[in-house]
Amino acid sequence: MVAKNHHQLVTDFYQIVHEDGNTRLVLKGDFTLIALEQPLQLLTKELAIYAENKAVHWDLTEVDQIDTAGIVLLWQIWGGCRPDHLRLRAEQENSLQKLEKLPSKDTLPKYDQFWIIIWLGRYLLLFQSHLKDIIILIGQLFLDVKYLIKHPSYIPWREISANLYRTGAQALAITALVGFLIGVVLSYLSSRQLQMFGADIFIINILGISIIRELGPMLAAILVAGRSGSSMTAQLGVMRVTEELDALTVMGIQHSQRLVLPKVIGLGIAMPLLVMWTSAIALLGGILAAQLQLGINYQYFISELPNTVPVANLWLALAKGAVCGMTIALIACHFGLRIKPNTESLGEGTTRSVVTAITVVIIIDAIFAIVFSVVGLS
Repeated sequence: MVAKNHHQLVTDFYQIVHEDGNTRLVLKGDFTLIALEQPLQLLTKELAIYAENKAVHWDLTEVDQIDTAGIVLLWQIWGGCRPDHLRLRAEQENSLQKLEKLPSKDTLPKYDQFWIIIWLGRYLLLFQSHLKDIIILIGQLFLDVKYLIKHPSYIPWREISANLYRTGAQALAITALVGFLIGVVLSYLSSRQLQMFGADIFIINILGISIIRELGPMLAAILVAGRSGSSMTAQLGVMRVTEELDALTVMGIQHSQRLVLPKVIGLGIAMPLLVMWTSAIALLGGILAAQLQLGINYQYFISELPNTVPVANLWLALAKGAVCGMTIALIACHFGLRIKPNTESLGEGTTRSVVTAITVVIIIDAIFAIVFSVVGLS
């Protein structure tokens, strides 16, 4: 009795019709995930028997509803290929065509034991492409500078001034806030350690060298890379998406002369000023924390600072700021010009620009620390 009920449950989904010497298998009912939950195994087993006979005509026109689960079930029963004799409705044909377009197991990529070499090679070629484009861009900038020296009337003063304002003046607030907090934290933690050894007075040396030589330039460069670098990349990317760069090319205006060079010069001038501003505010925070924690008078701190920190550290910090500023602008413009005319590429290019700029800034700082290791440390 139970077997009969199961058989009846399965036969509710199909009907065998013999006509003109052919066997036609008419599917009916709902071939959905919910409807096929109970008779799934039995139905699959019985339909697989009919699928072995290539002469059977499959008819799906009387199926009431069929979802992805139903069409996938039939596709597996058919062995991953369309039967020789098949009747479908239009919406069923669309679903089946989507399955046919999916890659088979044989066409899926296989595991390659040399994947690490392939991965390294791919990224090496990508790095080579970026390096080549940056070198070309730097060369073009030198040619633009040479041309503008001979023709001073074409110097883009307004663009340089606008970039100075956007990258310098508008960044004063955020650099001051971060610099002040870093100075307070560094002074507070250092003073706690110096108190243990009775060396309170050396807080001036620690704050002076660390902030003026390292933290000031690094904080300013990282903040500018995240703030102004992303803005430059996004600006050029939007101009690519809106085809403004193509319009400039049609009018005979070089991208490097009107867009890239003002950004490099503007940020190269603004960064040393931001470094001085950030270092000064960070020292102010350190002085306040030292006065509260150690009782060191701010007047004594300021008067002793030039004696403990040679002025060479300041010049080194300003040079580091100028190099980092021009590098950040160059990287931002490079990635901006490589953006493709779609919004997805715009987001990816901006992210890569910021990450690359911050990484290069840290590398530049390490190079300066190694090359000038004996400068300003008397």
